[in-house]
Order: sequence, then structure tokens, then C-alpha cells
Amino acid sequence: MGVVKVHIDVATPKHPEASIMIIYTGGTIGMVLDEDSRHLVPFNFSQILQKVPELKQYQYMLTVVSIEPAIDSSNVSIADWMMMVRLIEENYDAYDGFVILHGTDTMAYSASAVSYMLENLQKPVIFTGAQVPIGRVRTDARENLITALQIAATKVEGESAVPEVCIFFHNLLLRGNRAKKVESTQFSAFKSENHPALAKAGINIDYNCTAIMPHTGRPLKVHYDMDYRVAILKLFPGITPYVVKSILTSPELRGVVLETYGAGNAPTTPWLLELLSEAIGRDILILNVSQCDEGRVDQGHYETSRYLLEMGVIGGADITTEAAITKLMFVLGQQLPQSKTKELLMKDLRGEITLL
Repeated sequence: MGVVKVHIDVATPKHPEASIMIIYTGGTIGMVLDEDSRHLVPFNFSQILQKVPELKQYQYMLTVVSIEPAIDSSNVSIADWMMMVRLIEENYDAYDGFVILHGTDTMAYSASAVSYMLENLQKPVIFTGAQVPIGRVRTDARENLITALQIAATKVEGESAVPEVCIFFHNLLLRGNRAKKVESTQFSAFKSENHPALAKAGINIDYNCTAIMPHTGRPLKVHYDMDYRVAILKLFPGITPYVVKSILTSPELRGVVLETYGAGNAPTTPWLLELLSEAIGRDILILNVSQCDEGRVDQGHYETSRYLLEMGVIGGADITTEAAITKLMFVLGQQLPQSKTKELLMKDLRGEITLL
């Protein structure tokens, strides 16, 4: 994998309003139609002013880092998250903000993972992408990119307006570890059901200051240790012991996100409770997450979740599956004692859950 860096002098400003690094990892936003083959190919970002001439109106100094070859978001891995984080760490002091162009399919996973890996973040890291390539006439790419850059450049009393990892898409700025992709054919691809939008872009960009993480004032701390030995087990009516056992007895498994019904409810079938209990007895951490997009896990509220609480399943509150699986990777990667690991899973680390 290679990295190509291009410096872009948007309007030749002597005193730019902001310096922003754009990291293009891949995805629809950076594709154009090749006239010869008639196939979509990665866009040459040195020509970005030709495709997005509106950028000339802004006094920004831009640096575009393109990952080569471009990554289809379906192929994104932990190694790719580490690459993104390393680019941010190495350039953190030189830029006011970072915009990561990424495919939409796994953007919520990547934004969640990066949010955990960047502790005490004081600058915006904004993921964005597009449903339609930048080379098409009816594209959402230009608007998403321009607004993401505006937000990354915005400061309030000398400090970044949004010092956290976010997703900007179709007029909404969402906390990265609260977002889910909900549409594959509409421009409004992402929602955040359990946390309000951080900003809405209309004629102006209106910031919801009470929903934005505060500045910590502490230096950036970067984490690279992520544990891949995790799995997602989604319950469904008719699930068999064979399916559950095949996941819970996977070699080297250390953590499972258990997708349950409603407020964290699961069948009380003896074989299921026995398999879950045996897994916990082998020090496998099980994090209970609701299959509902809205609402939260409340273990013990119903009889069908009391058994999970008593055996030691960890309640995930209102966390998304994307934020839960990446949180498991992050927390397990710290190689802490079991009791401390459980404590971190129940704790709000980067605004990913609401504690009552």
C-alpha cells in the first residue's frame, strides 16, 4: 500500500483561514468515469479544483493524501484503521482538521474505531463520502466534501468547533460512534437514533453545542492495539445450538457482541443459557446490544434478560453494533485484567453510550 501526497493551494492565500488534510482511502466519492473504458476509476485529486471549483471561494490550505491502491470499504481492515490514525498522529500539529474520504458501507465501523484510537482529540476528524461519484452531474460528493471541509476549518474562540471523530453526510454532522448506515439508494445514508446531530447544514451550519464533546485540554494519546478475536452473534427465532456453539467455541475468541431483542431480551432456552454461561466461564466477554436502532439495553427489566444479567453478560446501554464491536476490539487490545476490561466496556469512553 502506498501514499501519494498532493498540496493544493486553493486560492493562494497569504494568510489561510485553516489548513486541512484530506485523506482519501477510497469509495464512491473519489470515482470518475473513464472515457476510454467507460468504467469508474479513482479520481486524481491533484485536479480537485476542476471537479469542485467552489473550493476556490475558501481561504484554505489543503493537502490531499491518497491511499494507493484505493480501498473498497468492504475490504477495510484493522490495519487500514491504523494507517488512518498514524497519518493523523504524524500530521496532527501541522493541520487544523482532517477529512477522511471513505466508502459508505463500513464508514460507521471505521469512524467508531478511529474514535477509540484517538484519545483526547482536540481537532475535527470528519469522515464523509458519497452515494454518487464526484464525476457525475447529480452527485452528493461536492456538497458533502465542501461542508466537511468547512466544519473541519471552523473554530470558536481559537479552538476547533467539533473536537471529535464525526460523520458528515447529507446535511447532518453525526458523532462517528453513534452513526449507522440506513440507506443504500438515498442521499440521507446515515442516522444517529440515540444521540442528536452535532450540526445541521442549511443556509448556515447550525452547531448543536450541547451535543458536542468538550475540549479536554489534554495532549493527544494514540492507541494502536486492537484485538481481532471478536465476533457478532445475532439472535433470531429458530436459532439452533449448532449456530451458537460454532461462534462461542471459535478458537481464540475473546469477546462477543450479542444482538438481542428489544431492551436486551433473549430466549430462556436452557441450551442457549448454558452455552452463554460456559463461554463466560472461559473468560469470553459478552456485550449485550439491542437489535433496535432506537432504545437501549436494560438487563433485568424483563425476565428474559434477567438471566443474562445474573450470569455476567455486560449491558451495552444504547450503543450501536458498529461502536460495540470496535469498542470490544479496542478494550481487549489494551491487555488489561478482566475486571478492568469489563469496567471499560461499561464506561462511556468517547461519547458512544448514554449512561443513566
